[in-house]
Amino acid sequence: MTSGVHKESHLKVLRLLESDPGLSQRDLSRSLGISLGKTNYCMRALLDKGLIKVLNFRNSNNKLGYAYLLTPAGIAAKAELTRGFLKVKIQEYESLKQEIEQLRQEVEEQ
Repeated sequence: MTSGVHKESHLKVLRLLESDPGLSQRDLSRSLGISLGKTNYCMRALLDKGLIKVLNFRNSNNKLGYAYLLTPAGIAAKAELTRGFLKVKIQEYESLKQEIEQLRQEVEEQ
């Protein structure tokens, strides 16, 4: 089973690749603020699950390039991860709102 941290990383990668399939793993690593090794591990997991596919191409400088495309399963997984992530964030928000209200009441009582 995928942990919450991995789910969040997978969602971030899927969102970034959906908006720019030509991002390199180094670009993804920078955008995510994680190591290149962790990015590669995440990409491998998404590939193994069939959520992304890799297309090889050669650009005008004759260097090998890649495009990472979301598969239909990847699009569905991104939607499901987004729903789950949104649910967690709403719960965190509601909890934080209650805590802020309690703090305000304590300040007013002092």
